[in-house]
Amino acid sequence: MMPHALWTVWVLGAIISLTKEGVPEQSSLTCDHTGVCDGHSRSLNSIPSGIPATVKSLDLSHNKIAYVSNSDLRLCVSLQALSLGSNQINTIEEESFDSLGSLKHLNLSYNHLTNLSPSWFRPLASLKFLNLLGNPYKTLGKTPLFSHLTNLRILKVGSKYAFTEIQDKDFAGLTFLEELEIDASGLQRYGPKSLKSMQNISHLILHMRQPAFLLEIFVDVVSSLGHLELRDTYLNTFHFSKVFINETKTIKKLAFKNVKITDKSFSEVMKLLDYVSGTSEVEFDDCTYNGVGFFNIIEDISNVETLTVRRLMIPHFYSFYDLSNFYPFVGRVKRITIENSKVFLVPCSLSRHLKSLEYLDLTGNILVENLLKNSACEHAWPSLHTLILRQNHLKSLEETGRILLTLKNLTNLDISKNNFHPISKTCQWPEKMKYLNLSSTRIDSLTECIPQTLEILDISNNNLNSFSLIMPQLKELYISRNKLKTLPDASSLPFLLVMRISRNTITTFSKEQLDSFQKLKTLEAGGNNFICSCEFLSFTQNQQALSQILIDWPENYLCDSPSHVRGQRVQDTRLSVSECHKVALVSAVCCVLFLLILLTGVLCRHFHGLWYLKMMWAWLQAKRKPKRAPQRDICYDAFVSYSELDSHWVENLMVQELEHFDPPFKLCLHKRDFVPGKWIIDNIIDSIEKSHKTIFVLSENFVKSEWCKYELDFSHFRLFDENNDAAILVLLEPIEKRAIPQRFCKLRKIMNTRTYLEWPADETQHEGFWLNLRTAIKS
Repeated sequence: MMPHALWTVWVLGAIISLTKEGVPEQSSLTCDHTGVCDGHSRSLNSIPSGIPATVKSLDLSHNKIAYVSNSDLRLCVSLQALSLGSNQINTIEEESFDSLGSLKHLNLSYNHLTNLSPSWFRPLASLKFLNLLGNPYKTLGKTPLFSHLTNLRILKVGSKYAFTEIQDKDFAGLTFLEELEIDASGLQRYGPKSLKSMQNISHLILHMRQPAFLLEIFVDVVSSLGHLELRDTYLNTFHFSKVFINETKTIKKLAFKNVKITDKSFSEVMKLLDYVSGTSEVEFDDCTYNGVGFFNIIEDISNVETLTVRRLMIPHFYSFYDLSNFYPFVGRVKRITIENSKVFLVPCSLSRHLKSLEYLDLTGNILVENLLKNSACEHAWPSLHTLILRQNHLKSLEETGRILLTLKNLTNLDISKNNFHPISKTCQWPEKMKYLNLSSTRIDSLTECIPQTLEILDISNNNLNSFSLIMPQLKELYISRNKLKTLPDASSLPFLLVMRISRNTITTFSKEQLDSFQKLKTLEAGGNNFICSCEFLSFTQNQQALSQILIDWPENYLCDSPSHVRGQRVQDTRLSVSECHKVALVSAVCCVLFLLILLTGVLCRHFHGLWYLKMMWAWLQAKRKPKRAPQRDICYDAFVSYSELDSHWVENLMVQELEHFDPPFKLCLHKRDFVPGKWIIDNIIDSIEKSHKTIFVLSENFVKSEWCKYELDFSHFRLFDENNDAAILVLLEPIEKRAIPQRFCKLRKIMNTRTYLEWPADETQHEGFWLNLRTAIKS
């Protein structure tokens, strides 16, 4: 038994082992039909086997891969993008990438590569993007790594701490790069003219903790570089030494990101800008200015036309005693952007000095009306045509408009993300205003405060319920994310070309509404609460030209009701015939009901259905009365039920023989004894209950006369339902039982089970008939 158990355990272990080897980590990858495989953040220790040969993109970043062997990627001959970033790779075998001739994107950043081998990159003739950042190599190697990468356009090298030397041969063979990023934060040596070999670099990103080699690098790239971006640098010790360069200076843009500057180093940077006379754009992002504005700048030092400042920190700003030192720097600037830098005032003198300024963006600052009045003083910003005051602390639309009247050339104004609720009825604005952005300003109604000269109006993301302004020149209206229930009136917007009215509460729109906007070319109305009625669906689904106007059709047009189609695209929704033709359906149902009622009436008439209903009602009424009146209430010896055509026999013979007999019998006749004005049914019931017997005078007339016009026939129910002997049947003439209508089933039954008196044709037998009748009444 023991060997058998061990054998079983061994077999199971082998099966499990083979299963793991057969598809070791296939489940670690997610691949789609386009050849994109995702395996990032899966805690992989190695490159999975079984990768499809058709894979085009493979992401294995953020794992624990330490080793890349020659065979790992051998079958991936179609691979175009490979990401192995943020792993623990310390070894890549020499021929690991030999089969990747189609590779265009390679990311090996943030691994543990201490040495880089040229053999890795030699087969990658198609490579356009290479990222080697964040690895602990000190240099790029003894031989050029990238000389065979003739198609390379983006290159990222270096690391924050380990990379210490840039050698003159590092970039040999590279003539053109769109972007070169070098993390040289710990740079200790720069080989002369190391970057000189590259003839054209569109964008150079340089991480340098200290500016020791900045000037040398600058000299090497000044004639081949378009955009220089300096990151994470302390410029406190930077000193510009003028050098002679007999070449055209091509740097058009200088950017400083997370750079710390002092008054002294700012002066040196200004000298640098003056030296590179062709620089037209300067940008400062997340920088810190540790100074008080005490520096010297020669007059008109540069040709800078665009100045961008974002999130600037000035710890000692309140120690500034003057801003006049900045005037030469900004004298020729045409575009200024200062975002999220706590600007609360632009001094009037500075505003007046900015004579060339055409565009000013002060987004995300702390401007208020009182200080804006000082900034937009008389003769301030004389050339300004675009002013952006988005997300400041403005509260009065009327006052803002009045303050900006000094800006005679202002055409575009963005004052969105302020709080202008409520707005005044009338306002004054610069005469040339064409564009106004009031989005996200919490307004809930529009007044004539909005200038009628506008061609573009943005009032999206507010609380508007309607739009009733007359805007004769308006060409573009942006009114998304409000509470509008219908499209604006086209007659008030005769020249409208573009309207974006998505994410409101609009339930429908019609062909007539769209046609009323005669010049409308673009409409965005998705994200509304559309009621998918038959009319709306017919209009939207049958208008082929609608997709040319509705730019977000059909993805953003979803049904909100009826509930059973909620969430479906309007284009795909289909309603039933009953929902789309309710009037016709109701008419058809009414016609069918009418025909059914008519048919029922005909059938009831033919089969005496009305008679049955009347008799049922009478029977129910009778059921509610006592079964039999007390003996003391008997007033008649007999109630006589007969046909009117037999009245002669009843009134001239029966009455004479019975009522004039001694002792006389008292008979109840409907013509004589019914109470006038009393309901016939009650008369019949009362007469039967107050009579000792009921005599039925049966004849052909009786049968043919609908049994005495129904009122008298009710007595059948009362008598036969009680199963007593109060009924006396008198047969005036022979009647065949089948001649009695089927509805008188109890009468037919009683004629079969009881004896009846027959009026004899022989006069000699009449005396015996009357004797028998008197006896029956007395019994």
